[in-house]
Amino acid sequence: MTLKLNDTYLKKFISEHEYNCIAPMVEVADKMLRSKTGAGNSFLGWLDLPENYDKEEFARIKDAAKRIQSDCEAFIVIGIGGSYLGSKAVIDFLKQSNNNSSLPEIYFAGCNISATSLNELISVCKSKNVCINVISKSGTTTEPAVAFRILRALLEEKYGVEEARKRIYVTTDKSRGTLKAFSTQQGYETFVVPDDVGGRFSVLTAVGLLPIAVAGIDIDELMHGANAARLAYTDTNINNNDAYKYAAIRNILYRKGKNLELLVGYEPYMAMIQEWWKQLYGESEGKDGKGIFPASVIFSTDLHSLGQYIQQGNRMLFETVLSINDSKSSLEIPYDEANIDGLNFLAGKDINDLQQTAMKATQLAHYDGGVPNIHIELEERSAYCLGYLIYFFELACAISGYILGVNPFDQPGVEDYKNNMFAMLGKPGYEKLKQELESRNI
Repeated sequence: MTLKLNDTYLKKFISEHEYNCIAPMVEVADKMLRSKTGAGNSFLGWLDLPENYDKEEFARIKDAAKRIQSDCEAFIVIGIGGSYLGSKAVIDFLKQSNNNSSLPEIYFAGCNISATSLNELISVCKSKNVCINVISKSGTTTEPAVAFRILRALLEEKYGVEEARKRIYVTTDKSRGTLKAFSTQQGYETFVVPDDVGGRFSVLTAVGLLPIAVAGIDIDELMHGANAARLAYTDTNINNNDAYKYAAIRNILYRKGKNLELLVGYEPYMAMIQEWWKQLYGESEGKDGKGIFPASVIFSTDLHSLGQYIQQGNRMLFETVLSINDSKSSLEIPYDEANIDGLNFLAGKDINDLQQTAMKATQLAHYDGGVPNIHIELEERSAYCLGYLIYFFELACAISGYILGVNPFDQPGVEDYKNNMFAMLGKPGYEKLKQELESRNI
């Protein structure tokens, strides 16, 4: 199977009775999702996206990617949150298995507020041929808007307005917003942020697909994998549906006081998938005073910093281990005549075997230490399997949110800091809030 949920290290934490009790809630959540009667039902475009995506735009994405590959040495993606995490996650996960030195280097901007980071990109722009993809539904989100303003001016100065126009690609609203209006005025090629797909679910739209295609990754295979998962996860019986079972397990453990989930990877290339997953689950479930806090670690690296806490600290956490059965890479450990490190007993073994042993030993130790472990096994490191995994997590997130009793598709809390920042910076229209903030003397 492409993906398998292994519950070996859950046995003493969850009984069959508990699965039976939550099963009706899973069925209700499924009905709310499929009938589009649940909260946030106007943002379910991702559900059938792997089959019903815009084929004409998909072809334009591939054509644009080819032009970008031939026109530039550096491709700068400007976006924040869901506008960049998905594409960076896919690229980082697959780039080493697609090591093509002729492709442009890909950089990400507008995902922080850092003069140091932007100055480094300005140096890149001065020394290389550059293309830009700015991704924003409205065009007014502070971080990407500031980065686009700076880098657009730099490109226009370097190439002239006409040539810069050909090097700027915009992913934004289909018909509304300041960025869409400006792009139409300037004649930039544009791609669509769908109205019915929220940012954290948007990796399989133009938001993620253009940068992924520029990286030389097969976006057809990515979509085929996602569609295979869409077809596989329709049964409401959690014994036949690993996505629904994952959602059920999370909620059972949450009700037992396990309110922190650690997504565990054993490969450095998994780090950005973990970051994407953290936004997906944190933004979807963290509301109304509820939610599992999503965190991540890369083992065995983090075993040497966080292993002690996981083993014997506060018992409020559980782990979801993500492993790849075929990493497409191997390396044999050599024999050393002097045996100065005492490790000749490992000579001839593959490092992958060492990793698998470390994983099993750690799962057993944590299980014995009172930490439930969910294990998600992915068949191989490929675009197809990654597309499958992305859809698995998205679907499980929707079901899990409905079981939890929240709207998995809104994020009202993220506006609070933005409004405070606009007021403190003096944005027109925020004068009253600015006065309120100043009156607090904080």
